[in-house]
Amino acid sequence: MKKKAMSKHPQSIGRVVAVSVSDRKGVRKSNVDAGRLVENHGLEGDAHTGTWHRQVSLLALESIEKIRARGLSVHPGDFAENITTEGIRLWHLPVGTHLRLGPESLAEVTQIGKECHNRCAIFHQVGDCVMPREGIFVRILKGGRVRAGDTIEIWNPEPSCWTKNEKTVIGCHEPG
Repeated sequence: MKKKAMSKHPQSIGRVVAVSVSDRKGVRKSNVDAGRLVENHGLEGDAHTGTWHRQVSLLALESIEKIRARGLSVHPGDFAENITTEGIRLWHLPVGTHLRLGPESLAEVTQIGKECHNRCAIFHQVGDCVMPREGIFVRILKGGRVRAGDTIEIWNPEPSCWTKNEKTVIGCHEPG
């Protein structure tokens, strides 16, 4: 098997709009000034951390704007996302894509969207929720601090993941 090889320059740059945490699953998250991403664990202090493939969730501000356009006042963290981004179409990133989050952290996209078992409060208010279609999940390959205003760089390494389907990864090699 080949090791992942990243290009020397990022393919796209966006930014972190907000970092959000919650001590319970299934609820809106509170924005924090900064967070610490922990390698192979997730965002410190958040209920979704662990050694699984959905360690951190991301949602684009552009996705939140779609719901705002329907007349609902929603904000970063309201869709239970950990990191709200701007300038990157997250839902178009292939599984296996690497994201540099801030100056230190490196994450790998492991899932696009999710199944919505119980309709959330947002769905009941406007009849739609963007997180199941446009949110993404990552695992943390290298930890570090992340805060609003940090840059996000997209790096596309060689694919080295095995997927259950086109949206869910079941195993990957460590970057080399």
